Amino acid sequence: MNEILCHTKFLDLKTAPTKGGAWVYAHRPNASDVVIILTKYKNEILFLLENRPPILAEKRGKYTVGMPAGLVGDERLGETIEDAIRAELLEEAGLIAEKIEIKSRKVASSAGCTSETFTVAIVDVLDKKPIQNPVDDNGVIVERIWIEQKEIFAWLTKMEKEGNVLTAQALSALFYLYE
Repeated sequence: MNEILCHTKFLDLKTAPTKGGAWVYAHRPNASDVVIILTKYKNEILFLLENRPPILAEKRGKYTVGMPAGLVGDERLGETIEDAIRAELLEEAGLIAEKIEIKSRKVASSAGCTSETFTVAIVDVLDKKPIQNPVDDNGVIVERIWIEQKEIFAWLTKMEKEGNVLTAQALSALFYLYE
C-alpha cells in the first residue's frame, strides 16, 4: 500500500512497496496529466527561459530551457488534454492554438523519482504576436524566445554552455518534430 509521507497542495511524497523495502517518490495530487506544447510558427519554435526554484536551490544551472507546459485539471475541473493545451498556451505565451497534434500521451521524465507522466503536443499558431499579455507564472517565465528550426541544436548547445539546464520535456517534444 502506498503511504503519503508528506502532503502539499501541489506535491505528495509517497512510498511504494518493493522487494527491497519502500521506494519514495513524488506524486502530483492535483492534476491528471501534464502537457508539453511544442509551439510552431512557420519554421520557428517557441522556447521559454525559466527560473525554476529546485534547479536554482541545488545550483544546477542559471535557468531552464523549456516550452509552454501545464497541469491538466489542476484549475479547471473536467479539463481535457486539448483544453489544457489551449489554456496553457494562451496563459504562458498569449497565443491561440490553431492546430493541435498529440504525439505521445505517456512520457515519463524521471520514472524513478516521480509518478508524473506528460503528453507531448505539437501546436501550430497563425501568428507569433501574443493576443494578450502572457503571465510570468510568479516569476518562473523569464523570457520567450523563437528559434528557427534549423538553428535549434546549435542554440541549445550554446544555452547549455552558458550554464542553463535543458528540460527533458522540451527535448522529448523535439524528438517528434523530426520524425
